[in-house]
Amino acid sequence: MPQGVELGELPMPVRAELKSLPLELAEQVGAHLAAAGELIATDPALALRHARAARRRAARLTVTREALGEAAYAAGDWSAALNEFRALRRMTGDQVWLPVMADCERALGRPQAALRLVRESARLDMRPQDRVELRLVEAGARDDLGQRAEALRLLRRTLASLPQRAVAGRVRVGYALADLLLADGHTDEAARQFADVAARDTDGATDAAERSDALAGLVLEIGDDEHDEDDEDDEPAHDEENDA
Repeated sequence: MPQGVELGELPMPVRAELKSLPLELAEQVGAHLAAAGELIATDPALALRHARAARRRAARLTVTREALGEAAYAAGDWSAALNEFRALRRMTGDQVWLPVMADCERALGRPQAALRLVRESARLDMRPQDRVELRLVEAGARDDLGQRAEALRLLRRTLASLPQRAVAGRVRVGYALADLLLADGHTDEAARQFADVAARDTDGATDAAERSDALAGLVLEIGDDEHDEDDEDDEPAHDEENDA
């Protein structure tokens, strides 16, 4: 059980749900949720254990189901994540879970199931960023099915439809497009695409800059300069007295 967690430090939506629990139980659940949130980026397996502990104690709260779904997703437990996201969708009626559900289906080796969720989204009211995520999953599923030309078409069309101000979306879609172009042998176009993504990705969310440099032949061998300097130092000194 994590120690020293104050309920007041948790986000307001989490605190609001925890108020429905007895105080001692709320403190236990809140402590596990806080630990899961802190660990999810660095130790997803341990974050998943904390999220499961929170869910066991308060399974009817959406916040514990969401924590478990996100932790399971981060830890690569696709089945557990999919189960929680399905439950959240039923409990809340929110369609925000659809893209990650489709991605879990694809990760489980079921691209056709992922595409069914994508088709289902066509008649639903979705946020623009969720539409972008669905297109990314759809392109990946098409490539899984051997339909790379269609996957490339989807990504190109999606990228062209995004406004310049949608930086995060253009970075994600552009990187996926560049990666697929490279896999398909379009090296020059992939290099240009990676360079464009690198220019937009000021937060370093991707390794587009490194991949762009690699394709441009600008990767430097670490230590080469130092090695050359050492070689120069190792050369025998010129002995003027012996020459004389």
